[in-house]
Amino acid sequence: MPLYDCMLLLKPHVKEAAVMDLVAKVGKLVYRKNGVLTDLKSFGTVQLGYGIKKLDGKYYQGQLMQMTVMTPPSLNNELHYLNKEDRLLRWLLVKHRDIKFGLDFSGEDDGKTELSKYRINLYDDEEEEDDDDDDDEEYNTNEAERTKV
Repeated sequence: MPLYDCMLLLKPHVKEAAVMDLVAKVGKLVYRKNGVLTDLKSFGTVQLGYGIKKLDGKYYQGQLMQMTVMTPPSLNNELHYLNKEDRLLRWLLVKHRDIKFGLDFSGEDDGKTELSKYRINLYDDEEEEDDDDDDDEEYNTNEAERTKV
């Protein structure tokens, strides 16, 4: 079963009990589809980039929730009842793709060789400072010529 993120943007004045009731409804629907709710995050009240107009006014902030679920793809069709939910401003279902992060991204078994490409030599700067003293010889200048000018 694929992994999905269900993003719920609720009206800012919705009480915590009502939020948990909505999350429980979605969770029960996932469970009925033989799915699993793997993670639940609340981002609190967020400022919106633009106002969302509803029947009871225009909203410039909302409560953002993220539910990560593992469920069959048919869940998307079942969630359309959320369009009629008064407490919601917006909802979105996003499917996780097969994305690899970190050392798995390189596709190599040995992560040490991958990280060695990005190693920084801390002593390179000191060698450049030593080379600055030799600039006078490089341009064939001496002290007598500098004082004449």
